[in-house]
Amino acid sequence: MRVAMIGAGYVGLVSGACFADFGHDVCCVDKDPAKIEALNRGEIPIFEPGLSDLVAKNVRENRLSFTTSLPEAVARAEAVFIAVGTPSRRGDGHADLTFVHQAARDIAAALNGYTVIVTKSTVPVGTGDEVERIIREARPEAEFAVVSNPEFLREGAAIADFKRPDRIVIGTEDDRAANVMTEVYRPLYLNQSPLLVTSRRTAELTKYAANAFLATKITFINEIADLCEQVGANVQDVARGIGLDNRIGSKFLHAGPGYGGSCFPKDTLALIKTAQDHEAPTRIIETVAAVNVQRKRAMGRKVIAACGGSVRGKTIAVLGLTFKPNTDDMRDAPSLDVITTLQDAGAIVRAYDPEGMTAAKALMPDVEYAGDAYHCATGADALVIVTEWDAFRALDLGRLHKTLAQPIVVDLRNIYRPEDMRRRGFTYVSIGRP
Repeated sequence: MRVAMIGAGYVGLVSGACFADFGHDVCCVDKDPAKIEALNRGEIPIFEPGLSDLVAKNVRENRLSFTTSLPEAVARAEAVFIAVGTPSRRGDGHADLTFVHQAARDIAAALNGYTVIVTKSTVPVGTGDEVERIIREARPEAEFAVVSNPEFLREGAAIADFKRPDRIVIGTEDDRAANVMTEVYRPLYLNQSPLLVTSRRTAELTKYAANAFLATKITFINEIADLCEQVGANVQDVARGIGLDNRIGSKFLHAGPGYGGSCFPKDTLALIKTAQDHEAPTRIIETVAAVNVQRKRAMGRKVIAACGGSVRGKTIAVLGLTFKPNTDDMRDAPSLDVITTLQDAGAIVRAYDPEGMTAAKALMPDVEYAGDAYHCATGADALVIVTEWDAFRALDLGRLHKTLAQPIVVDLRNIYRPEDMRRRGFTYVSIGRP
């Protein structure tokens, strides 16, 4: 099947490469000439494990190509996916649909024969209606259907998530479009991945509801962690105890410095705004979003408390900057708020991240960046673990103890055992553990 992917960002590039690996003929379109030139040279603009090899393989086998020419790609496609950005709109927090609407206008001008237009971007309920209106108004005679097909990809595990999904959600009331989408996903359907066909609006809301629920689980366990610290309980044992209940499940019950990334912060906010517009306020999600914002700064204050109540003039080493491991994504990363809080209190911050420092430097130019974890810790008055990269899970603790000026470790991801750290002479502070 011939597929056009409008947008060669994270979702578009991963989805396009995976569709090509299924055997489809995929053309990824992006308006940024520099990005397309880089992709045609084999340079991948994002860090995602396995993506570089997957792209190279499918380009080599002539199933995947890149272009700035949307009309050429759309005119020959049977399915056109919209995978452009939907950032939070400045001022009110609604999803900014500027790029989606422009893509709809550009697609309308290029349609050639019956085409299924698929919204892959995360969009508010009713966006598919507007995309259909834009195209129908521009091309009344065109044969097309607009489908919602939300993505459920985790950064750092996106290829596995795409190829072995928990479910595939297709939002359409058009039988012909549903048949096309079934063919697009046929390799997964044959492997018995659940394929759920719903109304378009239901599919749009499903994505927001899923992310909001996961954000709620994270925020819930973070607040339980705070309670554990006050009553002498262990949040990791609490999480295991409740996670073994099949009705709850163990995923997203890891206490930490709060959620970040490209999805949860903006999607919870967009859902809140949509609910308010429709006079059906989501008070739980409103609280989740507010608590998460406050938590990130609170983690900075936790570091200050571990340093005796003041960090003025002290050097604080920060390990991990990206919002999660196995990505270079700095969007809404907890490290941004933690570091800002420390700097506001007069600290000198030195940081290291295996993949995120290029992006971090643009956001935090006044931070000193180190070449590795031990260089980062050299002479520091405290070490803070913010992101749980594998490279930080088995540090040489003897070397670390000698390297630090003060053997203070604040572990915001609970990757070390308190008893081990204290036995080795560290002042060790973690999340939700006595």
